[in-house]
Amino acid sequence: MNEECGVFGIYDRGGNCARSVYYGLYALQHRGQEDCGIAAINNLELSCHKGPGLVGDVFSERILTELAGTTAIGHVRYATTGGLHRDNTQPLTLTYIKGSLAVAHNGRLINSAELKREYEYKGAVFHTTTDSEIIAYIVAQARLHSGSAEEAVNQAVKRLKGAFSLIVMSSRKLIAARDPWGFRPLCIGRKGDAVIFASESCALDSVEATFVRDVEPGEVVWVFDGKLHSNKENCTGKASLCIFEHLYFARPDSIIDGQSVYGARLNAGRALAREYPIDADVVVGVPDSGLVAAKGYSLASGIPYNDGFIKNRYIGRTFITPAQATREEEVKIKLNPLRATVSGKRVIVIDDSIVRGTTLVQKTGLLREAGAREVHVLSASPKYISPCYYGTDIPTKEVLFAYNYSTEEMRKIIGADSLGFLPLKDLAIVAPDSKCGFCDACFTENYPVE
Repeated sequence: MNEECGVFGIYDRGGNCARSVYYGLYALQHRGQEDCGIAAINNLELSCHKGPGLVGDVFSERILTELAGTTAIGHVRYATTGGLHRDNTQPLTLTYIKGSLAVAHNGRLINSAELKREYEYKGAVFHTTTDSEIIAYIVAQARLHSGSAEEAVNQAVKRLKGAFSLIVMSSRKLIAARDPWGFRPLCIGRKGDAVIFASESCALDSVEATFVRDVEPGEVVWVFDGKLHSNKENCTGKASLCIFEHLYFARPDSIIDGQSVYGARLNAGRALAREYPIDADVVVGVPDSGLVAAKGYSLASGIPYNDGFIKNRYIGRTFITPAQATREEEVKIKLNPLRATVSGKRVIVIDDSIVRGTTLVQKTGLLREAGAREVHVLSASPKYISPCYYGTDIPTKEVLFAYNYSTEEMRKIIGADSLGFLPLKDLAIVAPDSKCGFCDACFTENYPVE
């Protein structure tokens, strides 16, 4: 399973906005590790720097000083569409008769092929293979017939289907928009006179900004002359935030639509303890997103929690590696079992999810090699049985472990003494404080948008 992207934007007449975006992207690095970029406006002129790699590798002090900006947006990317072409790196920028435009997009459109054909017949020439460029074209064309940039974005939202949290920057305005279903998160913050948009609240903390609120599903929000404005014309009152934001994607210190991500993962672990009361000596989590659920299991069961794996912090998530063979090899480099914790012990190991299952075979084997007497595997999410079309890059059912095998068959393949999944019914109690409903199509095949 591959994650999507992170976006960050700031309007600040008195600061170096590019530097603020740099810190914001650092906080969102977990959302995309393939490439990143920052675009900034200085005296109505647009400049941009982007490239492959992590935020700290792509930007230098000199580049941030040159970018500066009274408005700036940034993006960290994992390629859910379009592949690893340099031209696909965001923010995407264009110059047209109304001026300059920059777009940063988190999510995935399900009508991108249809829209692309339409615009190609109108003479559009696409320079990337991403659906994000289609969004830029639609906004630019809408601007030709609209009185303002925010009105153009509002019109564009009506044409887009699927998942999108957008930050659009014109020469004078910063605009944010979230799809009517709210598949991907987006929030608003303030620091003095500065206004900030970010994928997660943890990015606001990184620049010492105060959280104001989440952008509502369907809402278009914009900043002009330091003032915040809103259009809720596209809000439907329905919401289907991806449940994996709480189970895996987001940082634990983020709060999304009113729900603490840390609290949601604790709740998932507590639910597993009620469903699977296993007689064991120690509970361990798979770093990093399985750790909090493991603590929740420990708190509910009374079985001690301890570190079972030591993670090499200088390698990215195994999800990010495209080739399966490489991904399996990375597990051995990335995780090392802590023999002092597991040797001779009955171990409960909790992972955030089981998707392909191949890396789990490696993890179970590592615990056995370290002397674990029993290994009981629990997933802090239900069985993943169906692809996602809204920004989580699972292309077909055929690669999904739970689609191809029964629970007992999976248990034998991974070499565990027992195997369990979070029951579907318990998804309702994982995030009780959320203001949004959730998309659980990957578990149920009930897709909110056809």
